[in-house]
Amino acid sequence: MLKRLKRSALLAIAVALSAFALPKKENYSLVFIGDSITQANAVENNAVNSPPAQAAAFLKDSGKFGNIQFSNQGRSGRTTLDFLPLTGKMYPNVITAADAFYRDKSATLLFSIMIGTNDSAVKGPNGAPVSAENYQKNLMEIADSLFTRYPGCKMVFHQPIWYSDSTRNTSTYLVEGRKRLQSYTPQLKRLVEHYKAARPGQVFFGDTKAYGYFKKHYLTAMKTEKGPAGTFYLHPNKEGSAKLGKFWAKALMAVL
Repeated sequence: MLKRLKRSALLAIAVALSAFALPKKENYSLVFIGDSITQANAVENNAVNSPPAQAAAFLKDSGKFGNIQFSNQGRSGRTTLDFLPLTGKMYPNVITAADAFYRDKSATLLFSIMIGTNDSAVKGPNGAPVSAENYQKNLMEIADSLFTRYPGCKMVFHQPIWYSDSTRNTSTYLVEGRKRLQSYTPQLKRLVEHYKAARPGQVFFGDTKAYGYFKKHYLTAMKTEKGPAGTFYLHPNKEGSAKLGKFWAKALMAVL
């Protein structure tokens, strides 16, 4: 009897020690901010197949995190101006989603941001064309406001993805727009460097690989669309959205 009790006690201690030794898995609440590429309105069943949904699923399946919940605040045609607090357009929707998540103190609130396609347009979207300097200024205004409301949150900025030089629908992009889009990346890097000093450990530069991937694989990863300038490639298809979500998730895993 005594030996059995000793074995039970030792087993209980071993279980307790093993549980104590396991690192705690962090919970995250993700709010994705972006345009039609994030919303994935060109993808069937986008609630499941959008990049945010795919990124969240990848993070869950990795086994490295606890609970993962997300809100897709990507909206077609939107620019950084539409997300500015003072405009009252998209910002209230972001706040509604973030407020709901922020009440859960067991999870870290994280904003995953990829926007810039519509900012880069020659004409059409709100405020376009947005200069590289104003692009950074708008993002900083959005970020500062979010940090004021959610002091402990984290933020990841992803490089906007490639689109073809023939891109033109109800808005005009073309070569000028694509070149402007490329000018945004150095501004994103400067923005992140600014926050590394101002808010250490809270702001990160995310994915940079998707741009090159879509440039190379546009025929299989992007939707074929027709416009006034001919065939163009702007929106990821179902497979492309899944790939973009995976790019985002890997970038998030590298910094969380």
